[in-house]
Amino acid sequence: MSYLQHPVSADRPARIALIGAGWIGSFHAESVARRISGARLEAIADPSLPAVEALAGRLGVAKISADPADVFNDPDVDAVLIAAPARFHSTLIAAAARAGKDVFCEKPGGRTIEELDSAMAAADAAGIMVQFGFNRRYATDFAAARKLLDDGAVGTPQLLRSLTRDPGTEAGIANPERIPPGTIFLETLIHDFDTLNWLNPGAVPVRVHAVADALVAPEAKDRGLLDTAVVTVTYSNGAIAVAEANFNALYGYDVRGEVFGSAGMVTAGGPQASSATSYTAAGISSATVRLNVDLFHDAYTLEVDEFADAVKVRRDGVEASAKQGPGWADARNALAVALAASRSADTGLPVEVSSVAELRAAGQQLHAVGDAV
Repeated sequence: MSYLQHPVSADRPARIALIGAGWIGSFHAESVARRISGARLEAIADPSLPAVEALAGRLGVAKISADPADVFNDPDVDAVLIAAPARFHSTLIAAAARAGKDVFCEKPGGRTIEELDSAMAAADAAGIMVQFGFNRRYATDFAAARKLLDDGAVGTPQLLRSLTRDPGTEAGIANPERIPPGTIFLETLIHDFDTLNWLNPGAVPVRVHAVADALVAPEAKDRGLLDTAVVTVTYSNGAIAVAEANFNALYGYDVRGEVFGSAGMVTAGGPQASSATSYTAAGISSATVRLNVDLFHDAYTLEVDEFADAVKVRRDGVEASAKQGPGWADARNALAVALAASRSADTGLPVEVSSVAELRAAGQQLHAVGDAV
């Protein structure tokens, strides 16, 4: 008996290579390899080969390298997922552009506006797509809050709030000397700045005033550590926003957003692991989330899933959907606020965002929400 011919799907997965095998890179790799049906983890690159070997062994990836150039030169790679340290992001975006690979890049896209603009100029010249990892847009509650805003439930935004309190311990911050100066603005609060921009559609930030200190690890302040910050942002539509961050919340990982307006208020987020609450003689309590990959498990997965779909659309020449992930303007607006906040914290004075960069309102997309793939 000979084989019969059976039709097979032409829907080939997006072949994605990971650059950066650290904490968040490993989670994204697992999403591509195990949770996203439309993607395949083609290769992993990181200067730390032991980390690459451990991750590749766990996920069954054959192609590994200590050099990202191997990924860029691989014709079987459609796109790269950049999860390397922030100081390498803009260089890696430009290298991917020269190789014609689409890019998903963790925030920030660069450490300066000039770095980001240069990387995106290379991307535009090469005609590649770049999506940035602002995952809160994909969290069910934050996306639902944005939908309510779009439906007019809040009216005109007047007061906004976004906060990030990283989970901590009684011992405080482990190895605070290893935290690069400016981290609280460029890598933590940048999420809050993007969230505030996204929850105030059509407006741009115009003025920033920041107060920051090392309250958790004061002994590390002389080495540039800031572990606690409050930032006020004034927008072009008159709305006033507050972003705050702290690196050591003993009760769990706490991320929240709020928009108050002329017609009402919407809120999103919180540290609770579920709505289950215990009422006992000891008091009222509920379990809290301790890891970012638990609190934003589905959001992290959905943003990469959307990226993989977009890669396939571009590669296969099929009609694109209306969805588009956070791009250059989104990354640039959030980075400008982060840089203005850092300057304000240094001087103690308000900073006009126009002194950092001229901004324009980004395309305010509402992203798909629901169960992860």
